[in-house]
Amino acid sequence: MTPKTVTIIGLENFPLVKAGDDLAKMIVEAAVRNNVEIEDKDIIVVSQKIVSKAEGRVVKFEEINPSEKAKELAEKVQRDPKLVELVLKETDSIVKASPEILIVKDKRGLICINAGVDKSNVPRNAYSLLPENPDESARKIKKEIEKLTGKKVAVVIVDTFSRPFRRGQVEFAIGVAGIKPFKDYRGQRDLYGNLLKVKNVAIVDEIACAAELVMGQAKEAIPVAIIKNLDRAETSEEASIKELSISHQEDLFRETL
Repeated sequence: MTPKTVTIIGLENFPLVKAGDDLAKMIVEAAVRNNVEIEDKDIIVVSQKIVSKAEGRVVKFEEINPSEKAKELAEKVQRDPKLVELVLKETDSIVKASPEILIVKDKRGLICINAGVDKSNVPRNAYSLLPENPDESARKIKKEIEKLTGKKVAVVIVDTFSRPFRRGQVEFAIGVAGIKPFKDYRGQRDLYGNLLKVKNVAIVDEIACAAELVMGQAKEAIPVAIIKNLDRAETSEEASIKELSISHQEDLFRETL
């Protein structure tokens, strides 16, 4: 019997990305330099930061003019008014605003701190914003990689998120293409014949966390990973990250804030 294995490969020495760069081409070229063959059913995991850079979603401090609303909120939450201005522009509604935390529901439907606006891995005089449509970004990268390689792949765009009631951060999927977000076990039976009723695994988030093990968070310069032999992942051309969003009624944590 052959043991079940999954391979996670980080593409090292990835060049710095700038606005307008062709990410798919850069990924394929990086795979060649790393002696990695892109194959059918590979899952290409891409850091949000390089997608944002390629799409011109990096804003310099001097380009930000805080509104009166941003200045008022900045005083309340004790943050830079320029940061708050960017957060408000990316926000659909504010979930919690305090000196400790600014949590919002952003225009993509993501519940996140500071609307995903941050300063990591961008020049010191700038902030990065999330891609405007991460699913569309993933679809574009997938289409171009398939055109360049002739292989059918999936793409998952990932970013770092905090979790309720847990210290530390993990990677979450924020955009998908070619892969179902879930592995649904509901209706199946376990080893003892018990019927599984709620086991619906967010497999794209598990993929994001697994990829982070080789991608890192600091100066590793590995913004792309390739996952091979993950048989549990199912393909889908219609899937969207929005499938992971929950309604207000389903949210177990909102009333605790």
